[in-house]
Amino acid sequence: MQLQSSKGFTIIQQWLAEKGLSPFKFQQQTWQHIINGESGLVNAPTGCGKTFSVFLGALIDFINHHPENYKTKSKSGLQLLWVTPLRALAKDIGRAMNEVVEELGMQWKIGIRNGDTDINERQQQKRQMPEVLIITPESLHLLLAQKNYPDVFKSLKIIAVDEWHELLGSKRGVQVELAVSRILGSRKSTVDSDSGLALWGISATIGNLIQAKDVLMASLDRADQKDRRVPVICGLKCRRKRKLIQFFPTRLKNIHGPVIWE
Repeated sequence: MQLQSSKGFTIIQQWLAEKGLSPFKFQQQTWQHIINGESGLVNAPTGCGKTFSVFLGALIDFINHHPENYKTKSKSGLQLLWVTPLRALAKDIGRAMNEVVEELGMQWKIGIRNGDTDINERQQQKRQMPEVLIITPESLHLLLAQKNYPDVFKSLKIIAVDEWHELLGSKRGVQVELAVSRILGSRKSTVDSDSGLALWGISATIGNLIQAKDVLMASLDRADQKDRRVPVICGLKCRRKRKLIQFFPTRLKNIHGPVIWE
């Protein structure tokens, strides 16, 4: 399916236009890969729209699959698992996502699960998972330790690993890799492998892009998904203007002696 001819893209483009915005090329590329069921790594500087490159892609894909009732369809199960190491920013991410969902008139719920989530919210999530769950690596492992955890991920379409440049090569990064592998393995017995599960990394500027992608996508190779395509890299190249200002003090003192330069 071509992105530009899909209903989901038309709706998202109209929503952006109403705000006087238009998508970057790398965002449109990411959306195309997402509706194709592909996985990859988004790489762009901070503040360039990496979050929307994956989140809006998930919305576009959902709208394309439910063109007639995307506004009324509710309790669709977990669609997007958003793994982030930054617990402090979870509420900001959730607020931004919730704003989009409300303005589009959709029934998606955005949930947060970390060490600050109270027991009542956890129990509510257990009864009915939100369509988007923002979670830390540690809380994800606790979720995987629960009874019947594979049922949580039956409907899952996308795993997004935010701040991958921070997680890569760390203990928390290994936690994420293990969790992704566990989720992919659990789906073999509960979901037809043809349905697939997309995995997307989100990273700020990083030098070793190929290696960063390969480490995260290694779980897909082990999962042996049918008809899986080679993961891609979508990024934004931008040059920031820098201005160098030289500053010379009018008086320089030696703290252990007299003035040596003026």
